[in-house]
Amino acid sequence: MVVMLNFFDLSTTAKRFRFVAVLEAFTWLGLLIGMAFKYIPADGNEIGVKIFGPIHGAVFVLYLVVTVITAVKLKWNAVTTILAAVASVPPFGTVIFEVWAARTGRMAELNTQQPSLAKGVGAA
Repeated sequence: MVVMLNFFDLSTTAKRFRFVAVLEAFTWLGLLIGMAFKYIPADGNEIGVKIFGPIHGAVFVLYLVVTVITAVKLKWNAVTTILAAVASVPPFGTVIFEVWAARTGRMAELNTQQPSLAKGVGAA
């Protein structure tokens, strides 16, 4: 439950980026499910696409705006910013980018790198 509470904490730029990246992935999932119900059965139903299409479109635009704001505030270079934008195109790419950015130290306090004890070994 603590993880969920932390997920909804939008107090920093990096946390807002993470939230919107995951939200964009969920709307992709909804759109993909809607497309499956539209195209897989012979007499498909378009309601899922009609609902999730506009929602995903709005969250997609929000993700791009939040990406630019995050890039400026966290001082991302052009390559990182472009990767973040391109990650919004394939399904679930935003989550993959966010995990990569956190692991490589590009997400400020969401950095998942742990200090290495091996660096201090043998230095004396």
